[in-house]
Amino acid sequence: MESEGKIVFTEEQEALVVKSWSVMKKNSAELGLKLFLKIFEIAPTTKKMFSFLRDSPIPAEQNPKLKPHAMAVFVMCCESATQLRKTGKVTVRETTLKRLGANHSKYGVVDEHFEVAKYALLETIKEAVPEMWSPEMKVAWGQAYDQLVAAIKAEMKPSA
Repeated sequence: MESEGKIVFTEEQEALVVKSWSVMKKNSAELGLKLFLKIFEIAPTTKKMFSFLRDSPIPAEQNPKLKPHAMAVFVMCCESATQLRKTGKVTVRETTLKRLGANHSKYGVVDEHFEVAKYALLETIKEAVPEMWSPEMKVAWGQAYDQLVAAIKAEMKPSA
């Protein structure tokens, strides 16, 4: 929800996101890897979008480059979600957003990919904090993810 350009992220939504992130933070490397393995399971062709996986004989879950990448993505999703209410917008450095937009364009990321990633993210969080999971938490995380994706898409330039 938006009002005058500011995102309306309620106190309750923020509390759900912050509380669950505080539990997940210590396992962010494992959870990030789970997230990406879920993405690859749902949409196997996405694996080809990662140069370090494309021609690698190593299974994705053992690839030494996947875990740090996956953790960085997971942490960025979660950290930007926890800042949403405070700032009223996605808080990722502008240079990072521009790079993300350029990379997502370059590798042919489309809306369906973002949807798969959203589903995988929500499933990963649900499995990570099952005792906290609720329909309200799903909505809060979904909304936070949508805001991050909107910010990335705003930086994606159509390829010529």
